[in-house]
Amino acid sequence: MKIMLRKSPEGAFSVYVPKKDLEEMVVTSEKVGLWGGTVTLSNGLVLALPEMPEEVRFPVTVEARKVGGSL
Repeated sequence: MKIMLRKSPEGAFSVYVPKKDLEEMVVTSEKVGLWGGTVTLSNGLVLALPEMPEEVRFPVTVEARKVGGSL
């Protein structure tokens, strides 16, 4: 599914799912650098993110895969 990742000035990440008009905060991430691992959203949804370079500019749209939780 296509998602948009945003980063707040404080450094917190949020995910927006356009088709569901859903925006949730990232509460945990498998990897410190976010990319190439899974993230858990505040609603319990778990997404696998693609490998990307660490210096990606936000906001960014990527193809993520749902691996847990309900949408």
